[in-house]
Amino acid sequence: MDSLHSTDPAPQPASEPRQVPYPFGEWIVRHARAVFAVSLILTLVAMAGMSKLQNNPDNRVFFGKDNPQLQALELLEETYTRTDNVFIALAPSSGEVFNSDTLNVIMELTEAAWQIPFSSRVDSLSNFQHTRAEGNDDLVVNDLIDQERDLSAAYIEQIKQIALGKPFLVNRLISEDTSVAGLNVTILKPEDNSTAVYEVAAYAGRLVEDFSNRYPQIEFYITGGTLYDVAFSDLPAGENKVLVPAMFGLILITVGLALRTVWATVTVLMLIAASVGVAMGMTGWAGAVLNAGTAGAPVIIPTLCVAHCVHLMVTIRQRMAKGYEQRDAIIESLRVNTIPILITSITTAIGFLSLNFSDAPPFRLLGNIVAFGVLVGCVLSLTLLPAVLTFTRLKKLNRKPVLAALMASLGNTVVRFHRSLLWIMGALIVLLTLGTTKITLDDNFLEYFSDKFEITRHTNFVEDRLTGLNAIEYSLPATDAGGVSDPHYLADVDQFVEWLGAQKSVTNVGAISHVMKELNQSMHGDDPAYYRLPESRELAAQYLLMYEMSLPYGLDLNNTIDVSKSQSRVIALIRDASSAEMRELNARAEQWLQKHTPDRFVQGSGLSMIFAYVSERNINSMLFGSLIALVAISFMLILALRSVKIGLVSLLPNLVPAAMALGIWGYVAGEVGLSVAIVVAITLGIVVDDTVHFLSKYLRARREQGMRPEEAIKNTFETVGVALVITSIALMAGFAVLYFSGFKVNSEMGLLSAVTIVIALIADFFFLPAVLLKVDRGNDDSSAGF
Repeated sequence: MDSLHSTDPAPQPASEPRQVPYPFGEWIVRHARAVFAVSLILTLVAMAGMSKLQNNPDNRVFFGKDNPQLQALELLEETYTRTDNVFIALAPSSGEVFNSDTLNVIMELTEAAWQIPFSSRVDSLSNFQHTRAEGNDDLVVNDLIDQERDLSAAYIEQIKQIALGKPFLVNRLISEDTSVAGLNVTILKPEDNSTAVYEVAAYAGRLVEDFSNRYPQIEFYITGGTLYDVAFSDLPAGENKVLVPAMFGLILITVGLALRTVWATVTVLMLIAASVGVAMGMTGWAGAVLNAGTAGAPVIIPTLCVAHCVHLMVTIRQRMAKGYEQRDAIIESLRVNTIPILITSITTAIGFLSLNFSDAPPFRLLGNIVAFGVLVGCVLSLTLLPAVLTFTRLKKLNRKPVLAALMASLGNTVVRFHRSLLWIMGALIVLLTLGTTKITLDDNFLEYFSDKFEITRHTNFVEDRLTGLNAIEYSLPATDAGGVSDPHYLADVDQFVEWLGAQKSVTNVGAISHVMKELNQSMHGDDPAYYRLPESRELAAQYLLMYEMSLPYGLDLNNTIDVSKSQSRVIALIRDASSAEMRELNARAEQWLQKHTPDRFVQGSGLSMIFAYVSERNINSMLFGSLIALVAISFMLILALRSVKIGLVSLLPNLVPAAMALGIWGYVAGEVGLSVAIVVAITLGIVVDDTVHFLSKYLRARREQGMRPEEAIKNTFETVGVALVITSIALMAGFAVLYFSGFKVNSEMGLLSAVTIVIALIADFFFLPAVLLKVDRGNDDSSAGF
């Protein structure tokens, strides 16, 4: 640690320091053991609630009940069936699906997949319902692959040619180059069974593992909506096993280097751990259910709480270096820091509470958990920390830290060049803020998890080699019951399907029109010339009835046609499409329907569409939330500073960091997703902390010591500069840890927040003093302030 200090002894005080009475601090010190006992008991009681914490495995938790896209999807699923699924892809090492070994495995896996819990339907190459004519009037519906027949080369070739001629199969269950096949299991999980997805995922995982071991010549990949549900549910526990220890390690290093005492560092770590424990425990007692969006809470809370501890500890060490006894130094530290800590805690809590305006319930819960945790940390830092320090012994500093000397030098430099700094910082703010114009709002639900998750790697393979896993669904209405058999209706559906299929990124379109064309062909002796829609409603209805009566259990048309046969579902599978591309495609599809078939016009729906709009909806809702937070924080600062002018000045270094950080992101990355909706709100409350501590020391120097603005700025750098650097490093490091999250939303939020915090420190050191010297210069009325 010697490298951090100069060898010159710290200057000794000329006289005994004057102790200013502070009843609250004196009471805490006098009743230290009682404060410790009560804090410990209450903390343990609150932490007991952690045993009640649960995770929500439904990825739809990101959508509020009033979300119109969610309401449309739920209506669609009430009409047809819910689209939860498990998708298994098979890629033989030979590069060819159509051989006897692979086809036998597909048949075996199809039969075994029916045993997956809550499975209601299994679709594969082997059980695809192939229609053919028998005689003049008979329709025969059989599995595409007859398990009773020998898989000769001729029969396999026949199967291949039939499969490649089926629009339903190509680029859905068989790739165009026939190198990959797929199997889709529809899951109908009970609404009152929260463990159903785990049962499904566990069984499906064991099934794929068993087949992988028995058939090493085939690579198996597993994905699907149900697997994503489990990934969303498992994320908080998995992330916290890695990120929380990493965060505590960084705090240990940062605080240890700053305080240079083991016991004080351990005390700080215990306090912030208690803050996390109380917040999460009370979340459990409240019955709240965690999800992927709340995974960052145990990392964010200690990151924010450590700042309070550092400010208190640094002031204590500074006062002890000036000749204060430890007890008096603790009281003095509470005197000068209590109000700033209260203000920064409240403003930080306001920033996170503004997340309640978010359209995504997980962000609301995250905001509430962190806000409560920050307030708990505030209370503990003002009670438990000084109480513990009262009956521990801290060593006095014998040498002046190099960082403190650097802060003093920096203060002199800022005062000397404040005019130039004002212009330089102003230009830098404008330049970086312009980068926000280069930002595009975009993301992809399937890319929310990084490649370190197996489901992401398997999903990428399926999308690259077989089919799209995003989907847009349309429920096209007919004019009356049974109207799906009307030739005009079928023609409209067919035209729409043809248009959809020709769009970029669309890999497959499933609709009743394909079924009707095949039935018409089969009923005309399998003549390819009759692969067209039936000419009359009666004929189409007859074909449809014969077909439905021939379908085996579990493979009916309930997922395509409603019970009254008054509407049918069109599903377009989309490959490698971002949210913006999904929204754009859906907009063009709706325009096509409005123009060509206005009677059939409906809005696109589906889980993928909800995620495609979630970023846009959250940004719109959080604009209002951020505005409310800004007004509340502004009022808080003006009230605390007792000066409208200084309060308004304080807003400048608080507003520009987020804009500058987003500008840098715009220049470097250009694309941002759901995270941007919450970064501005939460960082607005966080970056206020440094400004409040800087201004509190500045105004205290003006009020209590009668210093002129230049002297007050220099004094502020010397008294609080070190603490601001340390807390900013701790905050930056804590949020930077989130960058390594496997969940894209948390990763982007962490990185953007870390950059914002660094910029905020730069603004507080180089921009705020210059502005203060501009507006406060020559004003000797120092009565305003803390």
